[in-house]
Amino acid sequence: MSGKIRPVFVSLLLLVACGGLRGENKAASRTLHGLFEDFWQFRMTRAPEWATYLGDHRYNDKLTDYSVVGRERSLATLRQFQDRLRAMDRSALSPADQLNADVFARVLAEELDAANWPEHLMPIRQQNSPQIALGMIRVTHPFKTLKDYENYGKRLRAFPKQVDDLIAWMDEGIKKGVVRPKITIEQALPQIDAMITERIEDCQLYEPAKTLPEEFKTHPYTTSQDPKALVAIGTAEAMTGLKKLRTYLRETYLPKCRDTVGYCHLPNGKAWYKRLAKYHTTTDLSPEAIHQIGLDELKRIHAEMVKIAREVGFDGDAKAFIDRMRADPRQHNTNAADMMRRHREILRRSDALLPKLFGRLPKTPYELKEIESFRSAAAPDAYYYEAPEDNSRPAYFYVNVYKPETRPIYTMEALAYHEAMPGHHLQIALAREHDEWPTFRRFTAVTAFIEGWGLYSESLGFDLGGYKDPYSRFGALSFDAWRASRLVVDTGMHDMGWTRQQAIDFMKANTGLSEQNIISEIDRYIAWPGQALAYTIGKLEILKLRAECEKRLGAKFDVRAFHDELLGEGSLPLTTLRERMTRWAEGKR
Repeated sequence: MSGKIRPVFVSLLLLVACGGLRGENKAASRTLHGLFEDFWQFRMTRAPEWATYLGDHRYNDKLTDYSVVGRERSLATLRQFQDRLRAMDRSALSPADQLNADVFARVLAEELDAANWPEHLMPIRQQNSPQIALGMIRVTHPFKTLKDYENYGKRLRAFPKQVDDLIAWMDEGIKKGVVRPKITIEQALPQIDAMITERIEDCQLYEPAKTLPEEFKTHPYTTSQDPKALVAIGTAEAMTGLKKLRTYLRETYLPKCRDTVGYCHLPNGKAWYKRLAKYHTTTDLSPEAIHQIGLDELKRIHAEMVKIAREVGFDGDAKAFIDRMRADPRQHNTNAADMMRRHREILRRSDALLPKLFGRLPKTPYELKEIESFRSAAAPDAYYYEAPEDNSRPAYFYVNVYKPETRPIYTMEALAYHEAMPGHHLQIALAREHDEWPTFRRFTAVTAFIEGWGLYSESLGFDLGGYKDPYSRFGALSFDAWRASRLVVDTGMHDMGWTRQQAIDFMKANTGLSEQNIISEIDRYIAWPGQALAYTIGKLEILKLRAECEKRLGAKFDVRAFHDELLGEGSLPLTTLRERMTRWAEGKR
């Protein structure tokens, strides 16, 4: 970054610690926060489905614009925001606003840098993709008034235009050799198939018309106002778009897709992947260095697994014990109801003990929810979905109950701690509840921080009355091995040219995950390179910071204060987090 606003985090944190900055003025703050507000409004208009998700219902009749013109307009607007920020006089800002400005500068720079790489030429995958967004609209879209149903119908009718724009990008991608691996599209196709039915009433997009509010059932609407008719028309047009997309993917795109899986096989792919690794880890670690960290971590974790094997009377190495646990039906769920019950029991016990580790806890509630059937086969074990801005519904800890017999019981504790409390829900909800922050900051997501915290939270289960038996402790180690293996297989595929089968075989040999989980995970890394690196890299940095603070402070170290400080400024790059926590420890000492 260049210009007047740039990251100067050490000096900034010193200014915050000293309590002020001469020359700050209210006019500069108003100008800066006006810029933040303009940016947030731009984000809402650019991603109307997300706006609805957050409780901003001004764009409930729209879908994301994937057109060439829409992309160019967005990039031009981002550059304008960057120019406006650079024109500001940094010395006139308060310490808090300097931090806000630095985070904002980073957000803009990363968005514009990402646009230099042709990800937009591959818009379809089995996760975080337009067909998924279409199927999920009904989960967050309100259905209380006639206007709500009109808006939903308009959204569904807008999908064919969105499909045309997506196809135009994929056509360009074919010409430039920037296409998805075949396996990714082969997994996206069943998701589209699941939303195409012979009868409109059988389509899941039509579901909102089956549960009308009571007053609608007796209201004499005209045909043009009938909520059921509005949804039926929209569903029919959306299915027309889905059929066109399915035909294109099957007949045109899939034959042009790659048999290889790594980004290193794309034009300038190794450099592209290096950029993704840097973005997701917020470090300058090379793919080769990350790969070796994964191997080193696995060696340590396997030694711990062998200790547990001996504890339960098993005389074999880590791989043999992993195979035994994976094959033992007693260690796996048998039905969805038991899976959900077990998760509730884990969280009920651990949530009650959270004050031992945290001085500040979130007010936002969360609930368990099963991942929807249309996307569950290609989904990972779980997701966390934050609550909307208006708190009209709770946050969701989504659990995948597809093929429950493949879901181990011994990993459930670690999964619950990671996705809900003290993991994603605690961290994300706390950041969201900082009403004094600019809105964009409350929703800023640095992958290494968020996922590093989630993985670190799994280890806090020991302090929360969990991991009482050796098998659940093995499950925690298995999850550690899973995340360490990610460093190896993600860099292996995308930097070193590994095949999909090589990655699957490596995970089977080194983790206790079921084969079903391993396959869905590997396919996720294929479609979303670099993201999986953030977990272990982030966790290792948090553990290192905690050890350093404990050493500096000795008897003065308070884990509650440490956690509150670590989470106190929301999601930050790891380098900024280190500067912040180092200064905190020095101040305490």
